[in-house]
Amino acid sequence: MFSANSWDTFHPKPCIKSEPPGSGRVFSGIQPTGVPHLGNYLGALENWVSLQKQYPSVLYSIVDLHSITQPQDPTQLKSNILDMAASLLACGIDPEKAILFQQSQVSEHAELSWILGCLTSMPRLRHLPQWKMKSKLKNEGSVGLYTYPVLQAADILLYKSTHVPVGEDQVQHLELAQDLARIFNNRYGDLFPEPRLTRKVKSLRDPSAKMSKSDPQTMATVTITDSPDDIALKIRRAVTDFTSEVTFDPETRPGVSNLVTIHAAVAMISVQEAVSQARGLDTGAYKKLVSEAVIQRLTPIREEIERLRADRAHLEQVLAQGTRRARELAAPVLAEVRQRVGFC
Repeated sequence: MFSANSWDTFHPKPCIKSEPPGSGRVFSGIQPTGVPHLGNYLGALENWVSLQKQYPSVLYSIVDLHSITQPQDPTQLKSNILDMAASLLACGIDPEKAILFQQSQVSEHAELSWILGCLTSMPRLRHLPQWKMKSKLKNEGSVGLYTYPVLQAADILLYKSTHVPVGEDQVQHLELAQDLARIFNNRYGDLFPEPRLTRKVKSLRDPSAKMSKSDPQTMATVTITDSPDDIALKIRRAVTDFTSEVTFDPETRPGVSNLVTIHAAVAMISVQEAVSQARGLDTGAYKKLVSEAVIQRLTPIREEIERLRADRAHLEQVLAQGTRRARELAAPVLAEVRQRVGFC
């Protein structure tokens, strides 16, 4: 489901194609790690805004239960949840079209996760990429980190979700959700539909890596609240190469190609158009063009985030309303699960 920040990664347009618009239910989530970065916005949040216009039932969750698999300061976590809510609203998530809610406030997520965990083998979890990567970094991992993908599956299945926008690094986690839907249905009778899967913006300092807020190089990541001066500085210092002409060749020119990808995405043009606009410019001049495009795109979002942050009561009201609507969907599904399992 989630990488460090979101289930989704950078796709120029939504990849959900299996059913016509107007059918199915979309679910996705994002961790409250503070303000999203440019990769989150171009990869996940633009897609989310598009999906809420296409599907009648859409849920987006701020997944704070997932966030505590890593140590969190409680005061900072609460602040991050509201910051993420402000960011999502500023990016275009409409609480009238999509259910925006805080995961921990819907207790059914945790209970379904336990039930699904009892259907999941340890070897199945041990080979998932998130566990192998994060436990290796920490030299050990918590039980929560180990069972994190089961909670992801519960998040999806609790709402009988049919479409889940996820990034490439989360495909195996979605496959676990599909497997658990099949296992539960085979054991207890059909209940859950099998959810279906629906480009990443790279680090500015290391084009081989995706953009991440956890990157120790502060110049590597553009956040959506960066000032115009900060954006210009970060893009100016982006790693390119020794060829002055701007071309798009991700294999041999990853740095320049990443800039072209960013330019195309924020300007809402094709890669070919971005390269055409760069004709006659060296990479230094092109960085200025990219900076201007990014600044133009992010400035209204930054200003709206600042306005929303000042209205904490409104953010709390939006999340509370979303929680009520999410529970209205979750409660009957979990009641059916409990009955089938034999709890009542």
